[in-house]
Amino acid sequence: MQLFYQKIKAKVGDRFLMEAEEARHLIKVLRKKIGDQVMVSNGEGDLFTCQITNDHPKKCNLEVQQVETFSKVRNYYLHLLIAPTKTNDRFEFFLEKATEIGIDEITPILCEHSERNTIKAERYQKILLSAMKQSLQFHLPKLNEFRPFAEAVQRTKSDSKFIAHCEEEAKSYLFSSLAQKPEQKIAILIGPEGDFSKEEIQLAKQHDFKAVSLGKTRLRTETAGIFAVQQIATKFE
Repeated sequence: MQLFYQKIKAKVGDRFLMEAEEARHLIKVLRKKIGDQVMVSNGEGDLFTCQITNDHPKKCNLEVQQVETFSKVRNYYLHLLIAPTKTNDRFEFFLEKATEIGIDEITPILCEHSERNTIKAERYQKILLSAMKQSLQFHLPKLNEFRPFAEAVQRTKSDSKFIAHCEEEAKSYLFSSLAQKPEQKIAILIGPEGDFSKEEIQLAKQHDFKAVSLGKTRLRTETAGIFAVQQIATKFE
């Protein structure tokens, strides 16, 4: 199944104009014609079975023939707060793989040792969208704005909150063993290549984040993020 994206709410019989980029791919690349069937998701759990009524690449119209609503397949809510990497490709790789495995919310964070202090939010959103469609999911992860560490920590509301770092105290507590319950909201902080500062670790602990380790080896930021997502998916799915 080829999945397309359109941020809509619609019922059977409704017609809508496809967004330019999606329409171009549908008509120019896949060479779909009037009468062909198209599957469209709004990233909010709805799947629309549609039929092309106008196959002009700039005026591609679809008519909704069927609407299905899907609940999330995961029985947990996972929020990763992670420092973007110096090399943008690595962070985009994390976004793609985390979406494919299963994540609900991502907050890029600015830390004391961060190697990147700006992000390409629009491009990141496209990476998430592409990964959602490729993996045939109907829920698009929420991408929050780039936030300073202290603000992100203070704003995070979850049932279980963790900070993964390389200091000695974290080595006794494996993340996979502490995240015990499904049907809960889980948040985990992943730091930059230079790790969190001692002050950041202390601040996180003051806001009920528990220090954890992701294993015996020191992981790159994007690897740590993917590993954490996979650990939770393996444990609860």
